Parts: sequence; structure tokens; C-alpha cells
Amino acid sequence: MRTIALEEHFTHPDMAVYSANTATIAEPRVWEDAVRHLLDFTELRIPAMDAAGLDMQVLSLNAPGIQAEKDTNVAIKRATFMNDTLAEAIGRNPDRFSGFAALPTQDPMAAANELERAVVELGLKGGVVNAHTHGKYLDDPSFRVLWERMVDLDVPLYLHPANGVDLPHVLSGHPELVGPMWSWGNDTASHVLRCVFGGVFDDFPEAKLMVGHMGEGLPYTLWRLDSRWSWHFHHGIKLKREKPSDYIRHNLYITTSGVCDNAPLQCALSAMGADHVLFSTDYPFEDLPTATSFLRDAPVSDEVRAKIAHGNAERLLKL
Repeated sequence: MRTIALEEHFTHPDMAVYSANTATIAEPRVWEDAVRHLLDFTELRIPAMDAAGLDMQVLSLNAPGIQAEKDTNVAIKRATFMNDTLAEAIGRNPDRFSGFAALPTQDPMAAANELERAVVELGLKGGVVNAHTHGKYLDDPSFRVLWERMVDLDVPLYLHPANGVDLPHVLSGHPELVGPMWSWGNDTASHVLRCVFGGVFDDFPEAKLMVGHMGEGLPYTLWRLDSRWSWHFHHGIKLKREKPSDYIRHNLYITTSGVCDNAPLQCALSAMGADHVLFSTDYPFEDLPTATSFLRDAPVSDEVRAKIAHGNAERLLKL
């Protein structure tokens, strides 16, 4: 069975400065080992893929990526350079790698243009955005130009977590809750819901948004979202579809990155449908053999397993 993983990270020495805050979350030795793997395309990565039975990684720049750069001109230049670097790495091993383009969202039009260049000229399969861009989220009207370009190109956008703009008071005094263990999932799910209630998917009904980590908890909450939408005062917000879950099930695609557990997988499949669940490992932050073994042994039909493993990725990314 061909196996394609969609949230697989890399970095470059020029990007190290942006990961300073992320590095403080991990144990120092763990982070040091992760960086060695992030910087490598072949010597460590391909043998690890072979040992785990993983055929292809769809690579994306590690968080916080381009979104952390404060200077717009620098962001545009670095996005171009990183996408060229990624395309070169894919070109050396086209059967093993594909990729998502880093986008300079500091300038939405520049981000749209870079997405088009990366897809049309470099052969990348979509874009990646790491959380917010200096407090601006993807429902902001200025990003409509980027959504429009994504739909025109018929490619997905992968929304990956990163540190939030600020620290919610409920997390104060508990740094262990800040980061991928807890806060990143909440922030990313909220970002998705901003896009739903901000009208992004009403304006662009065929937009394809992807998130990892088994949907950042959203599949578990769809009934509750619909129930409370019918109860809450809507503050002037009007949705063209009847329920919030209609957008989640139609426009959102989720990957298994960083979650190797059958209970959330069954929930995701039940809530989203098998066509909207795709395999990922979250390399190098999770163990590749654990992830591929989880997929091989999951209590699902062979048809569903094939969709998760490769079929959905081939369809969405035209692989």
C-alpha cells in the first residue's frame, strides 16, 4: 500500500532565528535532534522513511516559518528562496518528496503571487501558513485575494499551528500547556472557526483548508457547534449554509499528524467522512514507525485505509 504523509517538516539555517520561541518548548536534547532531521533531506530522512515503509513526504517549512518575519520585503524574499530550495530538494528525489509553498502573508497579494509561482513554475502542491501573521488571521478581508488564487489554482492551504499572539490568562503559570501539547490545537481550531464565521467559505465555497493533529479537536465538537449556533445571538453574522458543521465537513480536510490513536481516528472518520481524512506523521516530531504501524493496524476497511494512506492525497494534490 502506497503511503503519503502530508505534514512533514524541514528547515534551513537561515530560518533558525524564527524558531527561537518554539525551541524553548522542547527539551534541549530533543530539539537539537529534531533540528538535525529538519535540516536534512536525504541522509537521515530517506532511510527513516524506508525503515517505516513511508513512500512520500509532502514537505513544508517548519513553524513559525515566514509568518514570523516582521519585515515584509524580507518575508517575500525568504519565501521565494525557501520555495526554490524546496523545489530543488524535490527535484533530486521526485518519487519521495512533494511540497507546500511557504507564503509571505505579510503582503496578501505577494502571497497569492508566490503561491501561483510555486504551483505553476515549481510544481508545489499548495501553500502552508503557520497560524497568524502578526495577529492577522486568514478570515481578514485582506486575505480574500489569497483565497481567490487558491481556488483558481485548485490547491489546498495547510494551516499549521504556531505560538499565539498572546498568552490566555487561563494558561498563566502553566508553561507546559503552551505549545503543541495544548494551546496550539485550541488556537488552530479557533482560526478555522474564524474562517467559517468570517464568511471565507461562503465567498469561496470550493476552498480547501487542511489542518493536522486529527482536526485539532473539531470533529469531536460538530454537534455542539451546531446546537449552540441555533441558540446563540448571531451578532449580525449570516451563513449561507444551515450549520457550522456543513462548512467543516465540506471545506476542511484533516490529517492524522501527531495522533496515533484509534479512538480519535474513528471519531474523525465518523464526523468528517473517509474522503476528508489523510495520513501524516509530523516528522521529525513524532516517530515514523509508530505512525505507519498505526495506519496499517487501524481497525478500518482496506478501502478506507487506502483513502487515508494515499488516495485522498493523490486526488487533492494531484500526485
